[in-house]
Amino acid sequence: MATLYRNPQLIPSTAAQGEGYTTYREPDTRVPPKAAPIVADVSVNGTVIPESEIRAEAQNHPAETPGAALRAAARALAVRELLSQEASRLGLSAAPRRDEAGRVETERDAAIGLLIEREVRPPMATEEECRRYYDRHPHKFRTEPLFEARHILLAAAPDDAEARAAARGRADRLCAHLAGRPEDFSALARDHSDCPSREHGGNLGQLTPGSTVDEFEAALAQMREGEISAHPVESPFGVHLIALDRRIEGEQLPFDMVADRIAAWLEASSWSKAVAQYIAVLAGEADIRGISLTAADGPLVQ
Repeated sequence: MATLYRNPQLIPSTAAQGEGYTTYREPDTRVPPKAAPIVADVSVNGTVIPESEIRAEAQNHPAETPGAALRAAARALAVRELLSQEASRLGLSAAPRRDEAGRVETERDAAIGLLIEREVRPPMATEEECRRYYDRHPHKFRTEPLFEARHILLAAAPDDAEARAAARGRADRLCAHLAGRPEDFSALARDHSDCPSREHGGNLGQLTPGSTVDEFEAALAQMREGEISAHPVESPFGVHLIALDRRIEGEQLPFDMVADRIAAWLEASSWSKAVAQYIAVLAGEADIRGISLTAADGPLVQ
């Protein structure tokens, strides 16, 4: 059949070479494709922060995702560059200092520290402000309660149902014995407990909140001084019998004792806010690309 007409715009350039109507070409695998950057180019007033530095800095910014860690690292390095440029503009320099671990800061960081000391002057906390904070947060200024306790531990793994059942049975029998002879607690601890404290009659010494597992601590909180737990207490370690020998309730600390501590807290908070505001002002006047340094991004100072 004769071809009456062929639109030259629809004829592939390879058709003349006998390759049909397709223009597909196998990719050249000899040259690997260039990897896409993991973060956008970040620069401060034209000074680019290399991606390699951002990746290295990310290890200092734990986050839920690698991307979040990289963004936090980019912000931190951008802030550092911004402050370093301002220190250079003002002609500031300082001798590097050594921290408690013996590490010496860089001259750049020393200059940034001097810049912050010179330019950021947060207000001092007044006695009235400290007193107001004390009155609003009385729970922060109480001594922790103390418990002097003994226990008998019958060890059993949480996922071992058979061992757990056996431990509960033994604990119930010991509870029944102690109900009539509480003076035998220390002797029973030496004979039956799986805790090293058995060598001391089960004595755990003085306990404060947080020093034991939650289940044990909850049982102590409900017990009276001189009481032995009426029922076994289960925890991830096994089954416990508990004797509470002494209970010392926490006390409210007087304002005069904590005034200096409150002032330090308030001034530290004020300093952080003042530094963040100073950085925000510098950022507003700078040409920052690839990252945002607005307050909504979170803390800018570390």
